[in-house]
Amino acid sequence: LKSIDRKHSPGKRDYAVTLLLATYGLGAAEVLALRLGDIDWKGSVIRTVRPKTKTAIELPLLPAVARALADYLRRERPPAKGIVQVFLRKRMPYAPLTSSAIRHRIRHWASIAGIESPVLGAHVFRHSHATRQVDAGANIKVVSDILGHRSVSSTSVYVRVALKRLREVALAVPR
Repeated sequence: LKSIDRKHSPGKRDYAVTLLLATYGLGAAEVLALRLGDIDWKGSVIRTVRPKTKTAIELPLLPAVARALADYLRRERPPAKGIVQVFLRKRMPYAPLTSSAIRHRIRHWASIAGIESPVLGAHVFRHSHATRQVDAGANIKVVSDILGHRSVSSTSVYVRVALKRLREVALAVPR
């Protein structure tokens, strides 16, 4: 996030997209589907629908996310009448952003931050978010519900990498 240049376009957009991915563990499809009406500024809520399960979910509009979204919408979003998606291409013809564009931008900013990995994309933020939640002691069922998994077993992959918690419950090796 720190590597994203918010002074030049499309930095405000890229920052808001990345912050949504990292903060809520949203997938690229959820971010791309976000419409202007899905943001309830007065109620401090973001509404989205999980693509795989078609489950509606409400997330708290956290202050940092609200500031990033407002900054993008006020100062950088193109004046595209009739397009309700929040995130748009910066050049004409204005159209909703694509998943490949998100992947490209994530790789661009990761490169600037000196991060090199064979796997870089929106899903990395989702995985990282879930792992942090499990590491912090969140109930696996709650994490599963937030991620929109149909089954808790789908979330078990994040338990395996929650090293901090695993170390706390490890038994001593007998000599």
